[in-house]
Amino acid sequence: MVGVRDETATARTLVLDAPEWPGHAAGQHVDVRLTAEDGYSTQRSYSLASSGDGTLIELTVQRIADGEVSPYLVDVMEAGDRMELRGPVGGWFVWDPRDPSPVLLVGGGSGIVPLMSMIRTRAGLGSRVPFRLLYSVRTPDDRYYVPELGPRGTGRAGLDITYLYTRSAPEGSPRPPGRLTAAEVTAFGWPAEFAPMCFLCGPTGFVEQAAAFLVAQGHDPSRIRTERFGPVGG
Repeated sequence: MVGVRDETATARTLVLDAPEWPGHAAGQHVDVRLTAEDGYSTQRSYSLASSGDGTLIELTVQRIADGEVSPYLVDVMEAGDRMELRGPVGGWFVWDPRDPSPVLLVGGGSGIVPLMSMIRTRAGLGSRVPFRLLYSVRTPDDRYYVPELGPRGTGRAGLDITYLYTRSAPEGSPRPPGRLTAAEVTAFGWPAEFAPMCFLCGPTGFVEQAAAFLVAQGHDPSRIRTERFGPVGG
């Protein structure tokens, strides 16, 4: 590992140099294996946050309070440490830059991580495919990647960002705290007739509700890709 970067009070980005890395598609993940001195081994899957080119890869990990792996990755690992990776893994939840269709990204909490890989891949290629991101977090302090995305969604050119806060919103926010609504998906997403590719990632309930909103609005279910997570031991 060549570097670490705090994203929030409970999440950290790990930067790894993998000289033999084959590259990855935007949205894929890796399996991380940790082995203790007594031989006990455990494995967890983490989404890749980086674009797919080069040998530097980034994983952003959210600490799970009673987790078995994430507390070690967030609180203990430092530059110079080594870890065992398997991947890249996954072929369904990926963005194909050759597809000219507009893209809707809907992320809940740490569900932004694979979506950030798509955003960075788009930027790295100089792609002009229009992207819209709906990013739901509890509070402003829970946002990831603020230096890149911008505190008010004014980061990368050609990327429209809407922040949705569920617990507390910044001062002056026109929207009170609350969950994502069907009206917001309509207002800040793409019309169904544009046939966008939709990528949804976050807690299970959040993803299922967002997907239901899109289907009800006439979006083709085959163009809605979902990735969800829940309490699995971290």
